[in-house]
Amino acid sequence: MAGIKYEIKENKGVLSESPKGWKKELNLVSWNDRTAKYDIRDWSQEHDKMGKGVTLTVDELRELKNILNNMDLS
Repeated sequence: MAGIKYEIKENKGVLSESPKGWKKELNLVSWNDRTAKYDIRDWSQEHDKMGKGVTLTVDELRELKNILNNMDLS
């Protein structure tokens, strides 16, 4: 993405991988030198290309965790 600076501070895990090698990951990412936030999106193998994703604060991630913990996935 042109003009957007990012740094993956910490990889928390891989959710899935496509046949082309792109991985949907949960990372802690600093965007444009700002405080790092949790981020879920697809990344190319070299992390030089990315898909659309969602960025969450710690509070939003906690709320998402609560929602997922209370879901019946059966």
